[in-house]
Amino acid sequence: MCTSIYEIALDGTHVLGRTMDWHNLGAGPVFVPRGYHWQSVFDDRAYENRYAILGSGGAHDNEIDISDGVNEKGLSVQKLTFANGAKFATTPDDNQISIAPFELPLYLLGHFSSVAEIEANIHQIQMMSGELAAHEYGHPELHFVAMDPTGRIVAIETSSEPLRIVDNPLGVLTNAYNFERQLKQLDHYMAFTDDFKEGRVPLNTARVTTGNFSGKKVPSGSYTPGSRFIRAAYYKERIDRSADENEAIVSLWHLLNSVSVPKMRGYQQNYSVYRAATCPETLSYYYEPYNRLGVRKLQMTDEMITTWREPHFFDKDDQLTTTTIR
Repeated sequence: MCTSIYEIALDGTHVLGRTMDWHNLGAGPVFVPRGYHWQSVFDDRAYENRYAILGSGGAHDNEIDISDGVNEKGLSVQKLTFANGAKFATTPDDNQISIAPFELPLYLLGHFSSVAEIEANIHQIQMMSGELAAHEYGHPELHFVAMDPTGRIVAIETSSEPLRIVDNPLGVLTNAYNFERQLKQLDHYMAFTDDFKEGRVPLNTARVTTGNFSGKKVPSGSYTPGSRFIRAAYYKERIDRSADENEAIVSLWHLLNSVSVPKMRGYQQNYSVYRAATCPETLSYYYEPYNRLGVRKLQMTDEMITTWREPHFFDKDDQLTTTTIR
């Protein structure tokens, strides 16, 4: 369970937000420096990142497991769970980069500067199922979102081999299998523009519907992947446009409210352990764990990029913070 939502402010600022739905809070804010050396859990192969990363993650063997973040070039990547749809290779190809599925954000953010660069090199990356892994990691079913300062946003789908990049001007993704089928279901809730239906939406188009919702269905309030997808898309197309980054973060957080899963352990284990967003123009990362009820902003600076040589894990600060008025 997870929901990804993308917004474009009137001044051209882009923000990409998400809920991280899991059974416990593991990932927290982290800075990964340029030149970071890590080893894949699949085969212990060593890699060296080109770019610094700011996002959420946690230490994992000889690497950092990045859940989402932005690199120094403004490329943003998120990973989302993907139910019963991922297809991974079992036997590695010596001519490809063979990594565990959860390592893809670390690899992409560490090595590429744009969505176009990912697209040009994605055929070289092989996602491994784990049967022949040097270190056991099970079968983590995931798919991914990538966005950069040009405004291009894509889903990286793992339902086929090789990995498939799908342009996603709608700017919404959840965990449900078959992205194209999800889009088709939205016809019951909104009327898309001809450009969207014909696959020719220009970059930085903030709305892909006509604005006419008359006679359409109203989304349900359930937390299934399909319902969250419909609800996020429905309200994203109706919400007021934001003027700038600050307004866009406020707008995005209210959209995330509509898909954030509360703790209800008697019915399901997963809940929205944190919410986060990136802004490629300012290299900012916004983070809010479940208990805090307040957004923290971290920003990648030139000093961090050029002088920090070691990973830095920031405090998750997962506790209620309030201001008493007297």
